[in-house]
Amino acid sequence: MATTLTRRHMLGSLAAAAGASAATPERPNILFIYTDDHSYRTLSCYKEAYPWVRTPNIDRLASQGVRFTAAYNGAWCMPSRATMLTGHHQFAVESMRMEGPYPGCVYDAAKCPFWPKEFRSKGGYFTAQIGKWHTGTDTGYGRDWDFQYVWNRPKYTETSTHYYYDQPITYNGGKTEMLQRYSTDQYTDWAVDLMKGNGRPKDKPWYLWLCFGGVHAPYQPAKRHLEELKGIDFETPKDIFPPRTGKPEWAQKIEHWKKGPDGTPVNDGRSLTSWVRQYHQGVFALDEAVGKLVQTLEETGQRKNTFVVFTSDQGLAFGQHGFRGVKLAPYDANIRSPLIFSMPGRVPQGRVCETPVAGVDLPPTIHHYANVKLPWEMHGRDLSPLIQNPEAKWTHPMMMVSTGHHFGSDTNPVPPGKGAFHNEVPWYVLLRERNLKYVRPLVPDLEEIYDLNTDPDELDNLAVKPAHQDTLKRMRAATIAELRRTKAGFADRMPAVREAIL
Repeated sequence: MATTLTRRHMLGSLAAAAGASAATPERPNILFIYTDDHSYRTLSCYKEAYPWVRTPNIDRLASQGVRFTAAYNGAWCMPSRATMLTGHHQFAVESMRMEGPYPGCVYDAAKCPFWPKEFRSKGGYFTAQIGKWHTGTDTGYGRDWDFQYVWNRPKYTETSTHYYYDQPITYNGGKTEMLQRYSTDQYTDWAVDLMKGNGRPKDKPWYLWLCFGGVHAPYQPAKRHLEELKGIDFETPKDIFPPRTGKPEWAQKIEHWKKGPDGTPVNDGRSLTSWVRQYHQGVFALDEAVGKLVQTLEETGQRKNTFVVFTSDQGLAFGQHGFRGVKLAPYDANIRSPLIFSMPGRVPQGRVCETPVAGVDLPPTIHHYANVKLPWEMHGRDLSPLIQNPEAKWTHPMMMVSTGHHFGSDTNPVPPGKGAFHNEVPWYVLLRERNLKYVRPLVPDLEEIYDLNTDPDELDNLAVKPAHQDTLKRMRAATIAELRRTKAGFADRMPAVREAIL
């Protein structure tokens, strides 16, 4: 009997043909979705989210893969991205430096190569980057990227705050035109077009780093979401106002909120609730974007041959520890990111991994799944054993380092006084071992230890308590060992910490 093709089947066949690539389960396409200032608390698949949060598309992605509960990619936008491009901690990203008006920055590509260059030239991948760029005025088109539609913030400093509209977009190293559409929507459509096969060869697997500007300040929602989340409520963070018993001196000084006439926290004349509502409204477009991207993979027949990574550069605090819209600080509320891996057939589905991981772990993991040899020694570890078995034993500590606006060997001597601060937050090293988090400031101040199982809000600093001094010494030594392993120039010349027992 003859088979009659419906319009739906015909369109599906055409889409699959258009999106075809040379990807296989052993050499998959890679879709790396990277959001901005996007806390893990804003996703309804995380238990720490407010009860009114809803991100059905990201939740579905998590149900089709492995979700990591504790990811620390960086302290702010630029070093987090530099880590993703090099596989190195901030202190080893040589020649990267701030220059000119903020966020102006430069680097020497010979001293600071980015791995997509090798992924492209030796790994056989078609490489693409779409969206925000924050690591030097040289965006790498033609060297690191075969395809690039980029908002070059370091070059166009006068529009560096235009996260949602009116961005100068440079197309494949050529013309630059002002973006008029809502950036989340436009970036998504460009990515969809590329995944469908437009602008790329069909005989290579592809790697796409899709860098959204949402949900960075000014947290501007799409117009269609401005009426969402009316009447929301939540508990005010316990330490929004000082004093903060047992915390370092620098943390006692964080006072971004005042008590309004009715006692509720306000900043710049706006309530805490209004800030939190606006921030979460901005997440809706990101969730829609994820849904559209995954749907495109399914419709083009590429879902099973595409390794999807979803994460953010870091999180953002609203009220916790006194902060408003600030990352930087070593607390989970400020910097902890969501992290999801998904690829039907190669990645288990609906699993959760509670092992803490770092941003430096992502490049080696991507190389593993792409079956491409690392171009140089990287600081992180391939996470594939944890992805395949989220309960696997993992003996490696998770380390994240924040050295403000300084990179590479410029961090070898820790500057004295305020030189070792980024805004109100000092340089620091963070180490996690399972549920324990240790923070070593690179200024003469208190160390911190928190048990995140019993104290998820990080209110009770165990480092200043007599019963935990052995744990403090052990974690202090483990941090120095990890700094030495990764050849941090300041490992053996950190300023002395301030001792205190309360």
